[in-house]
Amino acid sequence: MPTRRLPLILPLLALPALAGCGGGDKGPPPLAPAALSAVTTEPGVPREQLARAIDDLFADGQAGETRALLVMSGGRIVAERYGEGYGPSSRLIGWSMSKTITGVMIGQLVADGRLRLNETAPVPAWQRSGDPRGEITLRQLLQMRSGLRHREASSPVYDSDEVRMLFLDGRDDMAAYAEAQPLEADPGRTFEYSSATTVILADIAARALTDNPDPGFRRQAVRDYLHTRLLDPVGMKSAVVEFDAAGTLIGSSMMHATARDWGKFGEFLRNGGAVRGAQLVPRGWVDFMTSPSPRNPAYGAQLWLNRPTKADGDMLFPDRAPQSAFACVGHLGQYVIVSPDQKLTLVRLGKTDGEHRAELRRRLADIVALFPKA
Repeated sequence: MPTRRLPLILPLLALPALAGCGGGDKGPPPLAPAALSAVTTEPGVPREQLARAIDDLFADGQAGETRALLVMSGGRIVAERYGEGYGPSSRLIGWSMSKTITGVMIGQLVADGRLRLNETAPVPAWQRSGDPRGEITLRQLLQMRSGLRHREASSPVYDSDEVRMLFLDGRDDMAAYAEAQPLEADPGRTFEYSSATTVILADIAARALTDNPDPGFRRQAVRDYLHTRLLDPVGMKSAVVEFDAAGTLIGSSMMHATARDWGKFGEFLRNGGAVRGAQLVPRGWVDFMTSPSPRNPAYGAQLWLNRPTKADGDMLFPDRAPQSAFACVGHLGQYVIVSPDQKLTLVRLGKTDGEHRAELRRRLADIVALFPKA
């Protein structure tokens, strides 16, 4: 009797083995409709892969809080997504991404003949006889190698020069605070990233535009120039820029705009400083901004480059994207990433603490790596 049942039992015994041969791997869960709808129907790369990479960024708590994500390929928006409470009209602070806008404005003043790149910086406080700071050039300020004693992100936080300048004893006249610091190295010899340095550049821009020291005149002169020559032609209609009590543009940190308008600025840089064929700043100036500083290969002139560095750790992802890529990078994980070889601009705005920045960069690299070289 048992032998007659054996043919019936054997198939049943085989079921667990068969279940393990490919039937157990169900793959990733299906995407929510909202995740897929954030990507256009023809983004130029597999739509579901792009949507999933973006969804992973928003869902990954270790990457911080993403409030806005914009991807532009070949000049068109192919993906756009916002966190709860944010949308296309939300103005978000750029923090140190503002430095790049200041750097472009300086380039325009150089092109106008109002400033000279390789001459000593026209800072009145440095012009006294015997003051070694009088040797600092505009080029060295732009490349963060002035030699001035500026401490960025030091500990305790209230001793950091950018904190003291922006919020404490330097806040009413930020340029005076930044320009009063002594040299700690010969000009040009060392790289030191510094928000105070960019405020000095903003002060130099104001002095180039008006001789009137009145804060109201300074503020109006810079605002008019910045909007007329750069922000409005680029299409950054949402842009709001802040000034201190002395009328100096807080060009290191305090510029706000929507994700779409930050994307327009990235596209302007990707196109070599041109918008719809109109050259707003000489193409050679953008080439200068995206060329490595002599003291840090991962930094240009008010821009970070996609190259490895031992100085401060990688700011981008040189192993995942072309070397020609560059980025405006701001405090708490603000990014405008531009990859000319991929015809790509990516904007990420949100809040990510320093300890989670590597995970955020990994997630952003996952998105960038989906796009092939053009």
